[in-house]
Amino acid sequence: LKLEEFYDNNRTWTVKIKKALEEDRIVPYYQAIFNTKTQKIEKYECLVRLIEDDKVYSPYYFLDIAKKSRQYLSITKRVIEKSFEYFKDKEFEFSINLTLEDISNKSMRDYIVDKLNSYKNGSKVVFEIVESEEIDNFDEINEFIEKVRSFGCKIAIDDFGSGYSNFSYLIKLKADYIKIDGSLIKDFTVDTDHCNIVTTILQFAKLQNIKTIAEFVSQKEILDKKPHELSGGQL
Repeated sequence: LKLEEFYDNNRTWTVKIKKALEEDRIVPYYQAIFNTKTQKIEKYECLVRLIEDDKVYSPYYFLDIAKKSRQYLSITKRVIEKSFEYFKDKEFEFSINLTLEDISNKSMRDYIVDKLNSYKNGSKVVFEIVESEEIDNFDEINEFIEKVRSFGCKIAIDDFGSGYSNFSYLIKLKADYIKIDGSLIKDFTVDTDHCNIVTTILQFAKLQNIKTIAEFVSQKEILDKKPHELSGGQL
């Protein structure tokens, strides 16, 4: 995009997001997570979408702009609110994505604790920490993790294998789940390097007693090639 088009796009989406929040058109979509051992759907991931007219927009279109326009935390709160309400009388676990920005915000931390106190369903909640940047303050993150764990919540590391991912994160954060990045999984059957990386992650996870979930398992060939346990779904 040219610079002028870039700013026009940002302005347009800033207004779209504001209106969507006002008109309750920021909604979660629930993606099933399939367990290859039990052959059942056991969990759901709560993914944010923006609805406008008959169109459904993924976060690709608006999340970065929401951060720049300081509307991002409101979007996260909306997803949390709707997801807690939706799953309050269901037996499934459900996972919610949190960035470091979410966790470092006191208002957000208080909001999450308030919801956990109100709904008393912590044992069904998984918080996925999105690794979009390097973690500098492990004390703050671990304090949050310790707090939500006191309600029975679990912790997952999202998109592992991309960006700043490293195994020391998993040890420091004591994750319950690793979500293996989809970029490694989608070429899993034909890319030896990706296959080796996934195998290494699985071996490490097994040693640390961490469960694994694979993203982008969209073909039977990928599922069949699993190194011991690969899923669409949960590993």
